[in-house]
Amino acid sequence: MTNEKIDFYSSTNLKSYNLDAIMKYQLSMLDRMDVFTRRHSENVANLVCRICEYLHCKKVFTIHATICGYLHDIGKLFIPPEVLNKPGSLTKEEYDIMKKHTTFGYEMCMKDLKLRPYADGALYHHEALNGSGYPQGLRKKDIPYVAQIIRVADEYDAIVTKRQYVTHINISETLKELIRDAVPAEYIKTVALDALNENCRVGKINSKVLKSLFKVVIDDTLYEISCVMEYIDFLYEQIDRLEKIEKYDLKSQKAKKDKDKNYYREGMKMLFKHGETFENYQTVLDEYREAIILRQDVKEKLYKEIKIIKKLRI
Repeated sequence: MTNEKIDFYSSTNLKSYNLDAIMKYQLSMLDRMDVFTRRHSENVANLVCRICEYLHCKKVFTIHATICGYLHDIGKLFIPPEVLNKPGSLTKEEYDIMKKHTTFGYEMCMKDLKLRPYADGALYHHEALNGSGYPQGLRKKDIPYVAQIIRVADEYDAIVTKRQYVTHINISETLKELIRDAVPAEYIKTVALDALNENCRVGKINSKVLKSLFKVVIDDTLYEISCVMEYIDFLYEQIDRLEKIEKYDLKSQKAKKDKDKNYYREGMKMLFKHGETFENYQTVLDEYREAIILRQDVKEKLYKEIKIIKKLRI
């Protein structure tokens, strides 16, 4: 049975900007990174690109920010593998080493004329608006806007990857976690998204950027719903075909003449798909019927998830 898989990050926007040609050299840098970090960098770049669109950024800035997103973790090339790939929690000493990837990435970009324009993304993507970030502990407007966007995309993808999401069901829990980073502890309260005030802007991450991420996540959830619905249509087609086989089977069993029995069985053969037989078609039909119920449930949960996300407030 077909097992559909949802890709959390559509590359449609990246293609619309024809970034492949522009970033050929920059992307070659990622070839030196481990698979996990490379994939994370690609995800962050994709999210940054789409967030920029909802922020109504100019095309030039969007391209620049997307490339910065690809290169934001390039400094991890210089982090020892035993620290970078450690499965458990890092010790304080190991975390101090890990944090150096920001300055390592900055230095690498500054030494290469082709990478120099994107050094800010590497250096500042872990800075926080309330001054609690690193490496310089910058605050608010001192943090480049591109780094504020990357920070939101980076944090979101890190949570999604850690929790090994395979669907957008319950993805709102991740967004709620990000909201806590957008609002400082002393101002944890409900504030309308369209009425952001200074209290919101003194959190760790940019609330306006986070609001745009919400829209990206809703888009992705709608895309998943469309995939589920397409699969449901496929299931209905298969059920319709197998129910015709079932009818032929019943007629074959009731037929008194061998000629009629063979006629119906030949009809069944013509409708069989690969791997289906007289003995197992009923099992396959039952599996498809169960799959319909499961996918309908997924679709309803995804629609509910969108309603939850739309009600989230920063």
